[in-house]
Amino acid sequence: MKRRMKMRENEEDEKESARDIGRERTSESDRERLYRLSEHQKRKKMSTAIARQRLVAQSEIDRLSSLLSIPEKTREGSMKIYREAWENDLIHGRSIEKILAASMYMACRKHNVPRTLDEIEDATRVGRKDIIKTCKLLANRLGLRLVPTSPLEYISRFCAKLNLKKHVEERAREIVQKALEKDITSGRGPTGIAASAIYIAAILCDDRKTQKEVAEATGVTEVTLRVRYKEIARELGIKVV
Repeated sequence: MKRRMKMRENEEDEKESARDIGRERTSESDRERLYRLSEHQKRKKMSTAIARQRLVAQSEIDRLSSLLSIPEKTREGSMKIYREAWENDLIHGRSIEKILAASMYMACRKHNVPRTLDEIEDATRVGRKDIIKTCKLLANRLGLRLVPTSPLEYISRFCAKLNLKKHVEERAREIVQKALEKDITSGRGPTGIAASAIYIAAILCDDRKTQKEVAEATGVTEVTLRVRYKEIARELGIKVV
């Protein structure tokens, strides 16, 4: 009798042990399943956040392109620069607005679409110093070349803003071309040179604009305009009355 009772006890112990092992295996399996589920949810959240951020970036670039009358090719170029910045982890810890503003400005420079820093600043509310700093960062880290702009690229747009006639625009182009040939423009901002040439051309063509009008239309200061136009007139031997 005692032997049978002992055998039953052993059998019960073995069954309980088997149940414990089963519970351990189930618990381990549950932990693995929960871990995989947690990782999946993390990846899903990250993927959703990335998609949302890219959607915001795309929407902002579309807004800027519309506001600044940016051609489709240039719009695509700015989005490409932004994507490269994202892929190279340049967005993390930095203002997306600054990256987008710099991307748009660099794309405009690359595609010869003349837009001034002031125009980008007004459209994005990002300061020009921050735009320049971010442009340099993108150029260095992404191996991009910040293409210099020519004063000639701004003549048509500035003349249109001032409602100047075609012959004034042509005269301004001639002045800029001569200034370029004599290397008067070296080290000077292209918008200041363009504004000064237009101011001089308007006087010569008897279609005068005040310094304030030209400064406001071109985004340069009246001080810069006065200094540059006098410098160009002197170097090219142009008499401005």
